[in-house]
Formats: sequence, structure tokens, C-alpha cells
Amino acid sequence: MEKNSISAPSLFQPLIVRSVTLRNRIGVSPMCQYSAADGVANDWHLVHLGSRAVGGAGLVIVEATAVAPEGRITPGCLGLWNEKHIEPLARIAGFVKQHGAVAGIQIAHAGRKASADMPWRGGGHLAEAQGGWPTIAPSAIPFGAELSKVPRAMTEADITRVQNDFVMAAKRALAAGFEWLELHAAHGYLFNEFLSPLTNQRTDQYGGSFENRIRLLLDTTRAVRKVWPDQLPLAVRISAIDWMEGGWQIEDSLALAKLLKAENVDLMDCSSGGLVPDAKIIVKPGYQVPFAEKIRHGANIATAAVGFITEPKQADNIVRNGQADVVLLARQMLVDPYWPAHAAKALGYKLPPPNQYARAW
Repeated sequence: MEKNSISAPSLFQPLIVRSVTLRNRIGVSPMCQYSAADGVANDWHLVHLGSRAVGGAGLVIVEATAVAPEGRITPGCLGLWNEKHIEPLARIAGFVKQHGAVAGIQIAHAGRKASADMPWRGGGHLAEAQGGWPTIAPSAIPFGAELSKVPRAMTEADITRVQNDFVMAAKRALAAGFEWLELHAAHGYLFNEFLSPLTNQRTDQYGGSFENRIRLLLDTTRAVRKVWPDQLPLAVRISAIDWMEGGWQIEDSLALAKLLKAENVDLMDCSSGGLVPDAKIIVKPGYQVPFAEKIRHGANIATAAVGFITEPKQADNIVRNGQADVVLLARQMLVDPYWPAHAAKALGYKLPPPNQYARAW
């Protein structure tokens, strides 16, 4: 095998989190494929995720996987609410690990943004006759735009049930062989709806003050950590800001990160937006990296940076400059499953190829 003439760039330094070692700092961000039937993974998911492990990523995270049927974004979303979901996901986790990446999964509940059609069919809310279902949220406030369905405000019994759904999904993720678990509290889905004052107008112990609005996420994290082994990493994806006046702000995210760290969360996955349709988001290369940097240093917790990270030097600088510990790529990984290998070459480094590709890598 060809030897590297230089030490590994920062992007290709390993990262140890609890008992898990990422071979590099490149992760495949959870990306919905809308290709499951009744929540069950299939060959599309195996090829989609497996090819990116072969391509050299250090971490491969399965898309937002619903903890309950009504928590799916669309009828095509993956699920972990039933034992039948375990074996097909175990096949994927096993393949990802066989090819050197850490297998992660993101568990989620879509809240008021559930019961939507596939994006390529417009993505609007589905009526019952179209296969849709009733939605739930902290308050009976619709998302708006094409997602006009008014959700039912959750009762405390609903809240208890959803929390238990997350715990059971975490147990199934473990049974499927995943070694990295992420709770989805971003992009306007259920946990995010509780966090933000724009969508949470409750007057009970789950609404009003910052402490009340974070209660469901904090309680669920604590309950999940009890069943997710101490030696395995637990991450939380947040929308660091709502991009709306009167909404969730970066200072809130920083305070939340400190509390989540105390609950044995290992990494904050720092995205933003998605809560309301009229947010004014300033999109440019690396536009969300400052959120990861602020939380990393302010809460003394590992972070992942996401959002229009496309260039090898850009990604390497993020890690080298201490802005984040991991760089998660989405669209760029769809364009190029072998981005890690190509990035290594651009940085003057060489990734060990799979044996099958050794003559061409």
C-alpha cells in the first residue's frame, strides 16, 4: 500500500467519543430518502448508506427515523416503532461497520410537519383519503404554507407516550447494532416545536418559560440515556436559531447545550431554521458553522458543523481551527459518495482504499 508522505490533515484525524472511534471527522448527515414501506428499510437504504461508508466517511447516520407511525414526515419515512424494523436496519448497520465507518441513526418525531406527501409530489399535507393522518404538536398552531393541517395540542398523556416511544426506539436502535444515536430536535419537528416560543403557547409545565419549554427534550434525553449504553455516544441535533424575531436564539441553544451535556450528551449537531415557513435565512457557504463554534467553546461540548460545506479545504479548516469536531455533509455526499477519498487527495493525503477498489482509488 502506498504510504502517505505527510501526517493526516485535521479532517482525517480520528476522533474518540466514549468507546467509539471515528476514523476521520467526516460524517454523512441524516438525509430522508422517502423510500420505505411502513417504516421498513430496503435495498435503496442499504445501497445509499453503504456506498458512503465504502466512500470513506467516518460516520454514517441513518435518516430521521420515526419513533411512532404518526411521527413520520411522509408515508415513505423509516421507522423504529416495531420489532420488524430491526432486522433490515441491522443489515445496514452491519455493512456500514464492515467498511470502516461508525453506524449512527437519528430518531425523530415530526410533530405538526408529519403526514406530508413526498417532496417530488409537492410535499403538502396529505388528507386522510390520500393516506394522511392527524398530527400532534405542543400547541394547535399549523405550520402554514403547504403544511396547513392544524395539529392537536398534546395532552400530558401524549407527552408521556412520545417520551416512551423514544426510549423504545433507542432500545431497538441498539438491538440493530447502531453505535451512535442522535435525537432530532431541529428543523421544526416535535422537540423543536416545544423549544421555541413561536410554536409553544402552552400554559402548563411544558410551556412558557425556557425551563418549561426544554422540559420534554431534557426529560426524554435523560430517559434515553438510561437505556443507551454508557460506552456509546449520544448526540442531539438542534436548530441553533429560528431565524425569526421572538423565536429561539443562539443564547438559548448555548444554555440548552450546557444542560444536555450534564445529561451525558456527547455532541451537539448544530443546524438551524425549519420551524416556520417565512424565516429569513441568510444562506452562504458554511453559514451555520459559527453556531457550532459558539456552542463548542461556550458549553465545552463537541459539535458537528453542517450547511453548505462542500470544499475539502473548507472542511479541514473548520476542524483545524476548532470550530467543530465533526463536519457533516448532506447534498455534497449525494453528489459524490466518495467525497472523503477525493477530499483526502485534494489535501495531499491518501485514504486506504477498499480492497475491491485498490487499483483505481
